[in-house]
Amino acid sequence: MQSSIIETRRLFFAFQTRQRILNDLNLQVPAGSIYGFLGPNGAGKTTTLRLILGLLKKQEGDITLFGRNLQANRIDILRRIGSLIEQPSLYLHLTGKENLEVFRLTYQTNKNRIDEVLQLVQLQQAAHKKVKSYSLGMKQRLAIAIALLHDPEVLILDEPTNGLDPNGIIETRELIKQLNREWGKTILVSSHLLAEVEKMATHVGIIHKGKLLFQGGLQQLQQLKSKQSAVEIEVNDVTRAQQVLQEQFPVKQVNGTRLLVSFESRERSALLNKLLVQQGVDVYQMAVTQNDLENLFIQITAQ
Repeated sequence: MQSSIIETRRLFFAFQTRQRILNDLNLQVPAGSIYGFLGPNGAGKTTTLRLILGLLKKQEGDITLFGRNLQANRIDILRRIGSLIEQPSLYLHLTGKENLEVFRLTYQTNKNRIDEVLQLVQLQQAAHKKVKSYSLGMKQRLAIAIALLHDPEVLILDEPTNGLDPNGIIETRELIKQLNREWGKTILVSSHLLAEVEKMATHVGIIHKGKLLFQGGLQQLQQLKSKQSAVEIEVNDVTRAQQVLQEQFPVKQVNGTRLLVSFESRERSALLNKLLVQQGVDVYQMAVTQNDLENLFIQITAQ
């Protein structure tokens, strides 16, 4: 993996007299990655993307893309970026192909590029249909096709699966993975759909109230998740089980006939079970429970 292709350093931003939207944001998007930019609505995701694209004027901090300062090299940098921010801007009375032709003339790309991007987003069969008849998922894919017309190196997508049905979400997710894997696109994708990002991202940044709370590879996030794993044990005598376990396995939580103990390893879990049985406690059930990404997000943002 190469060095960061998008980087912000000590980025601050506020709308007039309102409180800060971004607070010392240091984003690092590695080249060749799918970077999942996670956060609840109002966390500062769209503001960050608008600043990176030069749609908002930077107030404090530095933004670099491809190792070059955005402010000093804006036009050259933007030629290498495709984007979809919030809702796609499409001409509903035109066909999909006609929409692409309008933008092709703006980008001044070869006419053959229209058929290439239609095939890429799997809209060949709908190319001559009016966009007003498209499903939301089809409109989203057409908007991504428009963003790909000039063959950008980086794709910036703001909530691309927002409002889509399950099939549309899957199609968009697979398209993003294909663009990264087969076409080498670096993709910065913002979302509040945490489980969805986990299925496609290689790197993750979690933003909350304008602050970046976590940033790293998906593997680092998985390791963080595993630290939060626990063993849930159902027993016949909770009080006795707590007494038996208190020295070697501190109990985190008691819920009726169930105990929650931190998961350390399979071997330690086997020892825990053996200890309870030897001390006359009946173990009805044991299971390792892992926090999903959403629970982990709640834990991080609650700090």
